[in-house]
Amino acid sequence: MKKLPYFLFFCLIFGLTATMASTLDRVKQRGYLKCGTGGRLMGMSYVDDNGKFSGMEVEDCRAVAAAIFGDKNKVKFYPLSLKTRFLAVQTGKVDVLFRSATKTLSRDAALGLNFPAITWYDGQGFLVNKRLGVTSAKQLDGAAICIPPGTTTEKNVAEYFRSQNIHYNPVIIEQVTEIERALEKGRCDVFTQDKTYLIGARSALPDPKHWIILPETISKEPLGPAVRQGDDQWADIISWTVNTLIAAEEFGITSQNVNKWKNSNNEEVLRILGYQGKLGSYLGLSNNFGYNIIAQVGNYKQIYQETLKKYGMPRGLNKLWTQGGLLYAPPFR
Repeated sequence: MKKLPYFLFFCLIFGLTATMASTLDRVKQRGYLKCGTGGRLMGMSYVDDNGKFSGMEVEDCRAVAAAIFGDKNKVKFYPLSLKTRFLAVQTGKVDVLFRSATKTLSRDAALGLNFPAITWYDGQGFLVNKRLGVTSAKQLDGAAICIPPGTTTEKNVAEYFRSQNIHYNPVIIEQVTEIERALEKGRCDVFTQDKTYLIGARSALPDPKHWIILPETISKEPLGPAVRQGDDQWADIISWTVNTLIAAEEFGITSQNVNKWKNSNNEEVLRILGYQGKLGSYLGLSNNFGYNIIAQVGNYKQIYQETLKKYGMPRGLNKLWTQGGLLYAPPFR
């Protein structure tokens, strides 16, 4: 049996080691989290002219960094297009994607991805100029509709219009800034996307008050983070980071009062904050990972108020289950 050349042997061992290393190990060795975001959606993930990132999904990324490092700032953001967002996860360019990605069966099962949590329950709608005089999507027969490619949006709108037996003219444009210009110049009568997206787009238009979002919601769009398949520990870390934000709101723990809960009589709260038990060790994290998340980023409600609420986005289904919404964190035990 011939011996492998030294450099081939080294490459083989190095590649095997890299494959075996967990995502958490690689993130810790690197010293920061690589988080894929959008960069053009106000309230969700937006980067301004000074390179400052803001939005709910940006804060979610920071929460993951706080859980791992105890420092929410140990994260580097990668603005990704709709076409490249999933490829960036698949190839390891980013460790996690927080970019308004809808969980679907095909994405979850056929793209080599996992969607560990739902961070925002959304639905597709229509943004139109008031001058059109329409009050319902059923009045959009023959309209020119701006649609971003490579999303569930294309299929949703096609299925909706077929079901209503009306016609439309699709105008496929990827960049949000180009869509905004197309709306201003009248190239498109309508913009269809998730309603959170529409609210951000409306805020960016010169005269937001001249634009309305029609009442119809034509799809279910459960949005959440995506990670590569094959690393259950990493998926669990992302999942329980989100669960921590939700549970903190349910118990009333905020970044301002978190230190007052040290002597709480609620044992689950003590486990969340790391004062009891060893839940963090099950994830490969410090036991106070929950405390770090809440102290540095806040709870779900705080993030919502600081990001989406100021753009007029109602919580809707994204209220706690105790308030008639869908947000529900499993037990910390």
